[in-house]
Amino acid sequence: MFQKVLVAIDCSKVSKRVFEKALSLAKLTKANLMIFNVVCPEEDGYLDKSELLNYYNSDKYSESVKYSQKMLDKFSQPKLEMLHLYTEEATAAGVEVEYKQHVGQPGETICEFARNWQADLIVMGRRHWLSGMEEFVLGRVSNYVLHHTFCCVFIVA
Repeated sequence: MFQKVLVAIDCSKVSKRVFEKALSLAKLTKANLMIFNVVCPEEDGYLDKSELLNYYNSDKYSESVKYSQKMLDKFSQPKLEMLHLYTEEATAAGVEVEYKQHVGQPGETICEFARNWQADLIVMGRRHWLSGMEEFVLGRVSNYVLHHTFCCVFIVA
């Protein structure tokens, strides 16, 4: 049925449930599991507008870019620790598992990674407090993934 299951998680309250559903599906279908997190400096709120411009500056050796990279590393580390813990749990459950963290816009980054990794299924949560009716029902990122990916999507509420 599924050979490659990508679970896209963040540090929200629903992440544990999302991971558990993905792990259950991977165990059931004997699929490989990829635990995936996207760090988005704009949305995570740890860089202000001027720091964001510095982060995307072409001069990668400037002090402002180095500072922005330091902040990015500082805020991505707890997420990496979470990915590592989930990886240990999946390994203990007998599932072949990897984890990755990328920087970018969540919806686009998830779709691109899923395509390159050739995922059969994306498991992800939804946030329901955003604006607009579709965003209210699905969440902005899950709505984007649902409409722009090539594979099946399972959204955990």
